[in-house]
Amino acid sequence: MFSTFPSLRLPRRLQSLYGGIKRLPVNSSEALLSLYFSYCNLSPCTVDLDDRETTMHMLVPNHHRCDKPNLVLVHGYGGNSKWQFVLQVAQLSRDFNIYIPDLVFFGKSYSTSSERTDTFQAKCVCDGMKKLGVEKYSVYGISYGGFVVYRMAEMAEKTVEKVVVVNSAIVFTEDKKSEYLKKFGRNVVDVLVPEKPEEYRTLCRMSMYKFDVSKWIPDFFLRGFIAMDTRRKK
Repeated sequence: MFSTFPSLRLPRRLQSLYGGIKRLPVNSSEALLSLYFSYCNLSPCTVDLDDRETTMHMLVPNHHRCDKPNLVLVHGYGGNSKWQFVLQVAQLSRDFNIYIPDLVFFGKSYSTSSERTDTFQAKCVCDGMKKLGVEKYSVYGISYGGFVVYRMAEMAEKTVEKVVVVNSAIVFTEDKKSEYLKKFGRNVVDVLVPEKPEEYRTLCRMSMYKFDVSKWIPDFFLRGFIAMDTRRKK
């Protein structure tokens, strides 16, 4: 409601209250997701890296089983890991010890470092797994996460056993990227970091092949997503 009056100056407490109301639907869903992931034998933990310059939030097994292989799931651009792997975690946790990090600057992971590369992300995930005492594991990355697991395999070839890359343009040359961006015809940042519900739906339409779930999601829920998006603060 207040967003339709950009010139309106609200008291700070009222602004905080309004922000909390906008985030309420997503916060409630986050709580339910946390319960579901707990049911799937996963608990949250944080790992400090680089002399506490970087903190990585991860979902890790409640009970690590030696008779199961280890699998790291790396999410794509936007949101956090729980929203992207909620449909896969139950089945995969039956056969693997699952580790699911929030990449740095996503979810609850953050850093004071000025690094923003996929190589930095890969190093953080590798260092996090090392701190957890996991010596061997396979990796699965989707979209932006595909770039990260590709770098992980490159820098930790003795640790990473198998690599699955899904929907990632890791073989794109710089020329191909430039050509695609020209055809794209808009600022990539505006698409990847939407500020309005309709911009969020545009991103979903461009990201999904068959079924665009965003058209069924009400505006107030999408506004909650946008309000919780930590990338705007990094």
